Amino acid sequence: MHARQARPLAGKRIGIFGKGGCGKSTFSVLFARALRAVGYEVVLLDADSTNIGLCAALGITRRPRSLIDCFGGMVFAGGSVTCPVDDPTPLPDAELELGQIPDEMLGLTDEGIKFLEAGKVAERGPGAGCDGPISKIARDLRVSKGSDPPVTVADFKAGLEDSARGVITGLSWALVVVDPTLSAVQVALQTKRTIEHIRAGALPSTDHLDSPSLIELAHGLYRQAKIQGFACVLNRIPDSQTEEILRRRLAKGGIDPIGTIPVDETIARSWLRGTRLRVGHPNGAAAEVVDRLEGLAARPTVGWTGVA
Repeated sequence: MHARQARPLAGKRIGIFGKGGCGKSTFSVLFARALRAVGYEVVLLDADSTNIGLCAALGITRRPRSLIDCFGGMVFAGGSVTCPVDDPTPLPDAELELGQIPDEMLGLTDEGIKFLEAGKVAERGPGAGCDGPISKIARDLRVSKGSDPPVTVADFKAGLEDSARGVITGLSWALVVVDPTLSAVQVALQTKRTIEHIRAGALPSTDHLDSPSLIELAHGLYRQAKIQGFACVLNRIPDSQTEEILRRRLAKGGIDPIGTIPVDETIARSWLRGTRLRVGHPNGAAAEVVDRLEGLAARPTVGWTGVA
Protein backbone atom coordinates (compact mmCIF):
# COMPACT_ATOMS: atom_id res chain seq x y z
CA MET A 1 0.00 0.00 0.00
CA HIS A 2 1.30 3.46 -0.79
CA ALA A 3 0.08 6.98 -0.19
CA ARG A 4 -0.42 9.57 -2.92
CA GLN A 5 0.56 13.17 -2.35
CA ALA A 6 -2.74 14.42 -3.80
CA ARG A 7 -5.82 12.82 -2.21
CA PRO A 8 -8.79 14.28 -4.11
CA LEU A 9 -11.19 11.56 -2.95
CA ALA A 10 -10.42 11.80 0.77
CA GLY A 11 -13.60 12.62 2.66
CA LYS A 12 -15.84 12.01 -0.37
CA ARG A 13 -19.07 10.01 -0.21
CA ILE A 14 -19.43 7.89 -3.35
CA GLY A 15 -22.69 6.09 -4.13
CA ILE A 16 -22.79 2.98 -6.32
CA PHE A 17 -25.98 2.62 -8.38
CA GLY A 18 -27.32 0.43 -11.18
CA LYS A 19 -30.08 -1.89 -12.26
CA GLY A 20 -30.56 -5.29 -10.61
CA GLY A 21 -27.87 -7.85 -11.43
CA CYS A 22 -25.44 -5.38 -12.99
CA GLY A 23 -22.73 -6.14 -10.43
CA LYS A 24 -22.94 -3.15 -8.07
CA SER A 25 -21.78 -5.12 -5.06
CA THR A 26 -18.95 -6.76 -7.01
CA PHE A 27 -17.77 -3.36 -8.17
CA SER A 28 -18.15 -1.92 -4.65
CA VAL A 29 -15.76 -4.56 -3.29
CA LEU A 30 -13.22 -4.16 -6.11
CA PHE A 31 -13.43 -0.36 -5.93
CA ALA A 32 -12.98 -0.31 -2.14
CA ARG A 33 -9.94 -2.57 -2.45
CA ALA A 34 -8.45 -0.36 -5.17
CA LEU A 35 -8.95 2.76 -3.05
CA ARG A 36 -7.33 1.06 -0.10
CA ALA A 37 -4.40 -0.13 -2.21
CA VAL A 38 -3.41 3.46 -3.01
CA GLY A 39 -3.56 4.56 0.60
CA TYR A 40 -7.09 5.81 1.24
CA GLU A 41 -8.92 5.12 4.48
CA VAL A 42 -12.07 3.36 3.22
CA VAL A 43 -15.51 2.80 4.72
CA LEU A 44 -17.84 0.56 2.71
CA LEU A 45 -21.49 1.06 3.63
CA ASP A 46 -23.95 -1.65 2.64
CA ALA A 47 -26.97 0.54 1.87
CA ASP A 48 -28.81 -2.18 -0.08
CA SER A 49 -31.82 -3.11 2.03
CA THR A 50 -32.59 -6.30 0.09
CA ASN A 51 -29.43 -7.91 -1.27
CA ILE A 52 -27.30 -10.07 1.01
CA GLY A 53 -23.73 -11.30 0.82
CA LEU A 54 -21.60 -8.16 0.73
CA CYS A 55 -20.15 -8.89 4.15
CA ALA A 56 -19.04 -12.39 3.05
CA ALA A 57 -17.72 -11.06 -0.28
CA LEU A 58 -15.39 -8.83 1.71
CA GLY A 59 -14.14 -11.82 3.67
CA ILE A 60 -15.72 -10.67 6.95
CA THR A 61 -16.94 -13.62 9.02
CA ARG A 62 -18.57 -11.66 11.85
CA ARG A 63 -21.46 -9.65 10.49
CA PRO A 64 -21.78 -6.32 12.34
CA ARG A 65 -24.93 -5.08 13.98
CA SER A 66 -27.05 -3.07 11.55
CA LEU A 67 -27.13 0.70 11.81
CA ILE A 68 -30.94 0.78 11.67
CA ASP A 69 -30.97 -0.98 15.05
CA CYS A 70 -28.24 1.23 16.47
CA PHE A 71 -30.15 4.38 15.47
CA GLY A 72 -33.42 3.25 17.07
CA GLY A 73 -35.16 0.98 14.55
CA MET A 74 -37.62 1.59 11.74
CA VAL A 75 -40.64 3.80 12.39
CA PHE A 76 -42.89 1.15 10.83
CA ALA A 77 -41.94 -1.23 13.65
CA GLY A 78 -42.26 1.35 16.41
CA GLY A 79 -38.75 2.76 16.03
CA SER A 80 -37.49 6.29 15.61
CA VAL A 81 -35.94 6.31 12.11
CA THR A 82 -38.44 7.75 9.63
CA CYS A 83 -38.71 7.58 5.84
CA PRO A 84 -37.09 10.60 4.13
CA VAL A 85 -40.03 10.95 1.74
CA ASP A 86 -42.54 11.35 4.58
CA ASP A 87 -40.16 13.11 6.93
CA PRO A 88 -37.02 14.73 5.45
CA THR A 89 -35.76 15.69 8.92
CA PRO A 90 -32.06 14.77 9.14
CA LEU A 91 -31.15 11.76 11.22
CA PRO A 92 -29.81 12.93 14.60
CA ASP A 93 -26.31 11.91 15.70
CA ALA A 94 -25.46 10.64 12.21
CA GLU A 95 -21.88 11.95 12.32
CA LEU A 96 -19.60 9.19 13.58
CA GLU A 97 -15.91 9.33 14.40
CA LEU A 98 -14.31 6.19 12.97
CA GLY A 99 -12.29 5.47 16.08
CA GLN A 100 -15.38 5.71 18.29
CA ILE A 101 -17.68 3.33 16.40
CA PRO A 102 -18.47 0.34 18.66
CA ASP A 103 -16.97 -2.98 17.59
CA GLU A 104 -20.44 -4.51 17.26
CA MET A 105 -21.25 -2.04 14.46
CA LEU A 106 -18.00 -2.35 12.54
CA GLY A 107 -16.56 -5.05 10.28
CA LEU A 108 -12.93 -5.07 9.18
CA THR A 109 -11.31 -6.76 6.17
CA ASP A 110 -7.76 -8.07 5.87
CA GLU A 111 -6.94 -5.02 3.72
CA GLY A 112 -8.20 -2.65 6.41
CA ILE A 113 -11.53 -1.71 4.77
CA LYS A 114 -14.12 -0.73 7.39
CA PHE A 115 -17.62 -2.18 6.81
CA LEU A 116 -20.98 -0.86 8.01
CA GLU A 117 -24.42 -2.29 7.25
CA ALA A 118 -27.45 0.01 7.13
CA GLY A 119 -29.96 -2.85 7.53
CA LYS A 120 -32.01 -5.47 5.71
CA VAL A 121 -35.75 -5.01 5.37
CA ALA A 122 -36.48 -8.75 5.30
CA GLU A 123 -35.22 -9.03 8.86
CA ARG A 124 -37.80 -6.52 10.10
CA GLY A 125 -40.56 -9.14 9.88
CA PRO A 126 -43.93 -9.15 8.06
CA GLY A 127 -45.57 -5.76 7.68
CA ALA A 128 -42.41 -3.84 8.57
CA GLY A 129 -43.23 -1.30 5.87
CA CYS A 130 -40.96 0.24 3.26
CA ASP A 131 -37.21 0.52 3.60
CA GLY A 132 -37.18 4.31 3.51
CA PRO A 133 -35.58 4.59 6.97
CA ILE A 134 -32.59 2.61 5.70
CA SER A 135 -32.29 5.14 2.86
CA LYS A 136 -32.29 7.97 5.40
CA ILE A 137 -29.35 6.39 7.21
CA ALA A 138 -27.47 6.12 3.91
CA ARG A 139 -28.35 9.72 3.05
CA ASP A 140 -27.24 11.24 6.35
CA LEU A 141 -24.43 9.06 7.72
CA ARG A 142 -21.06 10.82 7.89
CA VAL A 143 -17.91 9.04 9.01
CA SER A 144 -14.86 11.07 9.94
CA LYS A 145 -11.33 10.37 11.12
CA GLY A 146 -9.43 13.45 12.19
CA SER A 147 -7.00 14.73 9.57
CA ASP A 148 -7.32 11.60 7.41
CA PRO A 149 -11.00 11.55 6.38
CA PRO A 150 -12.10 8.26 4.83
CA VAL A 151 -13.69 7.69 1.46
CA THR A 152 -17.19 6.35 2.10
CA VAL A 153 -18.43 3.98 -0.60
CA ALA A 154 -22.18 3.28 -0.37
CA ASP A 155 -23.60 0.27 -2.23
CA PHE A 156 -27.26 1.11 -2.91
CA LYS A 157 -30.05 -1.22 -3.89
CA ALA A 158 -31.00 -1.79 -7.51
CA GLY A 159 -32.93 0.75 -9.53
CA LEU A 160 -33.80 4.39 -8.96
CA GLU A 161 -35.90 4.27 -5.77
CA ASP A 162 -33.13 5.43 -3.44
CA SER A 163 -32.30 8.26 -5.84
CA ALA A 164 -35.94 9.37 -5.72
CA ARG A 165 -35.69 9.44 -1.91
CA GLY A 166 -32.95 12.04 -2.12
CA VAL A 167 -29.89 9.98 -1.20
CA ILE A 168 -27.97 11.73 -3.99
CA THR A 169 -28.19 15.00 -2.04
CA GLY A 170 -25.84 13.50 0.54
CA LEU A 171 -23.23 12.26 -1.94
CA SER A 172 -20.13 13.73 -3.53
CA TRP A 173 -20.18 11.36 -6.52
CA ALA A 174 -22.56 8.86 -8.06
CA LEU A 175 -21.06 5.90 -9.95
CA VAL A 176 -23.44 3.84 -12.07
CA VAL A 177 -22.48 0.27 -12.98
CA VAL A 178 -23.61 -0.78 -16.46
CA ASP A 179 -23.69 -4.38 -17.62
CA PRO A 180 -24.47 -5.44 -21.22
CA THR A 181 -28.21 -4.69 -21.06
CA LEU A 182 -30.34 -1.85 -22.39
CA SER A 183 -32.00 -1.38 -18.99
CA ALA A 184 -28.60 -0.76 -17.39
CA VAL A 185 -27.93 1.96 -19.96
CA GLN A 186 -31.30 3.54 -19.17
CA VAL A 187 -30.56 3.62 -15.42
CA ALA A 188 -27.26 5.37 -16.15
CA LEU A 189 -28.94 7.98 -18.34
CA GLN A 190 -31.73 8.57 -15.82
CA THR A 191 -29.29 8.92 -12.92
CA LYS A 192 -27.24 11.44 -14.89
CA ARG A 193 -30.36 13.47 -15.67
CA THR A 194 -31.40 13.43 -12.00
CA ILE A 195 -28.04 14.85 -10.96
CA GLU A 196 -28.18 17.47 -13.71
CA HIS A 197 -31.60 18.57 -12.46
CA ILE A 198 -30.42 18.80 -8.85
CA ARG A 199 -27.38 20.84 -9.88
CA ALA A 200 -29.65 23.11 -11.91
CA GLY A 201 -31.75 23.85 -8.83
CA ALA A 202 -34.68 21.43 -9.26
CA LEU A 203 -36.59 20.78 -6.04
CA PRO A 204 -38.26 17.55 -4.90
CA SER A 205 -41.97 16.87 -5.07
CA THR A 206 -43.60 17.86 -1.78
CA ASP A 207 -47.31 17.74 -2.64
CA HIS A 208 -47.76 14.94 -0.11
CA LEU A 209 -46.41 17.07 2.76
CA ASP A 210 -48.82 19.22 4.79
CA SER A 211 -46.26 20.92 7.01
CA PRO A 212 -44.65 24.10 5.58
CA SER A 213 -41.60 23.47 7.76
CA LEU A 214 -41.11 19.98 6.31
CA ILE A 215 -41.55 21.31 2.78
CA GLU A 216 -38.90 23.96 3.38
CA LEU A 217 -36.62 21.35 4.95
CA ALA A 218 -36.98 19.05 1.92
CA HIS A 219 -36.25 21.95 -0.42
CA GLY A 220 -33.25 22.97 1.67
CA LEU A 221 -31.65 19.53 1.40
CA TYR A 222 -31.76 19.81 -2.39
CA ARG A 223 -30.52 23.40 -2.44
CA GLN A 224 -27.59 22.42 -0.23
CA ALA A 225 -26.71 19.27 -2.18
CA LYS A 226 -23.00 19.08 -2.91
CA ILE A 227 -23.07 16.33 -5.51
CA GLN A 228 -19.86 16.92 -7.44
CA GLY A 229 -20.46 14.59 -10.31
CA PHE A 230 -21.48 11.44 -12.08
CA ALA A 231 -19.45 8.67 -13.68
CA CYS A 232 -20.14 5.31 -15.27
CA VAL A 233 -18.32 1.96 -15.14
CA LEU A 234 -18.87 -0.94 -17.52
CA ASN A 235 -19.04 -4.37 -15.86
CA ARG A 236 -19.15 -8.03 -16.91
CA ILE A 237 -17.99 -7.16 -20.42
CA PRO A 238 -17.28 -10.33 -22.48
CA ASP A 239 -15.54 -8.79 -25.51
CA SER A 240 -14.51 -5.59 -27.25
CA GLN A 241 -17.54 -5.60 -29.56
CA THR A 242 -19.95 -5.57 -26.62
CA GLU A 243 -17.96 -2.79 -24.99
CA GLU A 244 -18.09 -0.71 -28.16
CA ILE A 245 -21.88 -1.11 -28.44
CA LEU A 246 -22.36 0.04 -24.85
CA ARG A 247 -20.01 2.98 -25.30
CA ARG A 248 -21.88 4.15 -28.39
CA ARG A 249 -25.25 3.98 -26.63
CA LEU A 250 -23.95 5.83 -23.57
CA ALA A 251 -22.20 8.44 -25.72
CA LYS A 252 -25.59 9.48 -27.12
CA GLY A 253 -26.46 10.60 -23.59
CA GLY A 254 -23.14 12.34 -23.03
CA ILE A 255 -21.60 9.55 -20.95
CA ASP A 256 -18.03 8.34 -21.36
CA PRO A 257 -17.34 5.36 -19.02
CA ILE A 258 -14.25 5.70 -16.86
CA GLY A 259 -13.49 1.99 -16.65
CA THR A 260 -14.29 -1.48 -17.93
CA ILE A 261 -14.37 -4.65 -15.84
CA PRO A 262 -14.36 -7.87 -17.89
CA VAL A 263 -16.61 -10.84 -17.20
CA ASP A 264 -15.01 -13.20 -14.67
CA GLU A 265 -16.49 -16.58 -13.77
CA THR A 266 -14.33 -16.73 -10.64
CA ILE A 267 -16.33 -13.81 -9.26
CA ALA A 268 -19.62 -15.57 -10.00
CA ARG A 269 -18.46 -18.68 -8.15
CA SER A 270 -17.45 -16.63 -5.12
CA TRP A 271 -20.95 -15.13 -4.90
CA LEU A 272 -22.52 -18.58 -5.27
CA ARG A 273 -20.41 -20.02 -2.47
CA GLY A 274 -20.75 -16.98 -0.23
CA THR A 275 -17.00 -16.64 0.10
CA ARG A 276 -14.47 -13.81 -0.15
CA LEU A 277 -14.61 -12.28 -3.60
CA ARG A 278 -11.72 -13.40 -5.78
CA VAL A 279 -10.72 -12.30 -9.26
CA GLY A 280 -9.66 -15.04 -11.66
CA HIS A 281 -7.30 -12.98 -13.80
CA PRO A 282 -5.31 -9.99 -12.54
CA ASN A 283 -6.41 -6.70 -14.06
CA GLY A 284 -6.14 -3.05 -13.16
CA ALA A 285 -9.72 -2.17 -14.05
CA ALA A 286 -10.75 -0.99 -10.57
CA ALA A 287 -7.43 0.80 -10.15
CA GLU A 288 -8.08 2.60 -13.43
CA VAL A 289 -11.47 3.75 -12.13
CA VAL A 290 -9.82 5.18 -9.00
CA ASP A 291 -7.23 6.97 -11.11
CA ARG A 292 -9.82 8.40 -13.54
CA LEU A 293 -12.14 9.46 -10.72
CA GLU A 294 -9.29 11.21 -8.92
CA GLY A 295 -8.65 13.15 -12.09
CA LEU A 296 -12.29 14.17 -12.43
CA ALA A 297 -12.56 15.09 -8.74
CA ALA A 298 -9.58 17.39 -9.15
CA ARG A 299 -11.37 19.15 -12.04
CA PRO A 300 -14.98 19.36 -10.81
CA THR A 301 -16.06 22.19 -13.09
CA VAL A 302 -14.73 20.32 -16.14
CA GLY A 303 -15.49 16.69 -15.52
CA TRP A 304 -18.51 16.40 -13.26
CA THR A 305 -20.55 14.33 -15.72
CA GLY A 306 -17.80 11.77 -16.14
CA VAL A 307 -17.17 12.83 -19.72
CA ALA A 308 -13.46 12.81 -20.49
